[in-house]
Amino acid sequence: MQTFISLGRWIFPIPFAVIGMMYLIDVPATALRIVPAYMPLKELWVYLSSACLIVAAVSMYIGKYDKLATTLVAIFLLLVLVLVHMPLAMGGGEKGRYALSDLFQDMGLMAAALIYAECLARDKAVIG
Repeated sequence: MQTFISLGRWIFPIPFAVIGMMYLIDVPATALRIVPAYMPLKELWVYLSSACLIVAAVSMYIGKYDKLATTLVAIFLLLVLVLVHMPLAMGGGEKGRYALSDLFQDMGLMAAALIYAECLARDKAVIG
């Protein structure tokens, strides 16, 4: 059972790495699709988000600064919830339903990142 549970450490970073790389496939289209209209420098936000997600995934895989990386991913996801998903979800309509779904999905990932960070801190305290 413990072996199965330990797979989470290797599976958890995959979405962040893949999404970070997917953002880079077509930056202008991604900027129009995911960056809110009220935010300036849309393409810069895409590059910054992509870099943060990829660096966090790499950090989790190599085990260096992984607690910091997962905490920062959780903060990133909180900002996405508040700045992107909530305004769209409150707008209603079909776009609002999709935004609400994305909101809960990212909320789950944020919670998982915080749990990951907490477990790392606890495990390193026991080992160290």
